[in-house]
Amino acid sequence: MTDQSERRALDRKGELTEFLHTRRARLKPVDVGLPDLGRHRRVPGLRREELAQLAGVSVAYYTRLEQGNAENVSTDVLDAIARALRLTDAETHHLTHLARPKRRSNKRAHVRPQALRAGLGTLLQSMELVPAYVLGHRTDILAWNRLAAAVFHDFGAVPEHNRNYARLVFLDPTMRTLYADWEAKAAETASALRMYAGYCADDPELSSLVGELSVRSGDFRRLWAAHEVHEKGYGSKVLNHPLVGGLELSYETLKLPDDPEQTLLLFHAEPGSKSDESLRLLASWGAYASHPDVVTG
Repeated sequence: MTDQSERRALDRKGELTEFLHTRRARLKPVDVGLPDLGRHRRVPGLRREELAQLAGVSVAYYTRLEQGNAENVSTDVLDAIARALRLTDAETHHLTHLARPKRRSNKRAHVRPQALRAGLGTLLQSMELVPAYVLGHRTDILAWNRLAAAVFHDFGAVPEHNRNYARLVFLDPTMRTLYADWEAKAAETASALRMYAGYCADDPELSSLVGELSVRSGDFRRLWAAHEVHEKGYGSKVLNHPLVGGLELSYETLKLPDDPEQTLLLFHAEPGSKSDESLRLLASWGAYASHPDVVTG
């Protein structure tokens, strides 16, 4: 993986082109009420002219947009294209961020410091039976409590400059065995980076992270190229914990009101279940992980 391919991965025009192309390729004519010409079709999915027809724009206009030329594109046009492509809400937001980025006078100055309020750190440590951690830009791990370290990873043992969840998921072999459905977790993680890249592609540290993961992980390259974006606020995970065995945990994802780019993840088990008993057992083994830490830089 060359430096040029790394830059291309985070080039906003290239991102817009590839996102629209992959969304168009996944639709069949019959999906949108158009006749299917079968073997006479030379490309997978919808043709540009078919999508332009569905969106009510000229073929030339849509072609320019898919080539990354989104200058002065209106919200109405983007909404029409999103409907034609059957985009989800998350995908529509991603398209909007790619096509209409916020104007900034200094590209590097907009990346906000990842300062964590002291009160939030105190709250995390008070939740003795709830594994919880905070992710910031690029899935950087900003804070966690002792039980999260016991359940997921000893974050305190990871050097601060490497303390990133995407890096752990794709490069740490223990994470592959921890998640019963590692592929789903990996796809979810790549999607989170894609969402961030949609509105913050000019973050140099994001470019560096994507470049590193692209070089070192074939799975990341595959998932990154799929351009999938999802927003999942809650759900469940099944873990294969090395000490207590199977853990089935539900989770909630909360955006922090004073910094929506920071996310608090909370996990819990069904009361009285075997997983609940296992969590309590891990909580009683307080010395299992390094002392929790809070990164404020």
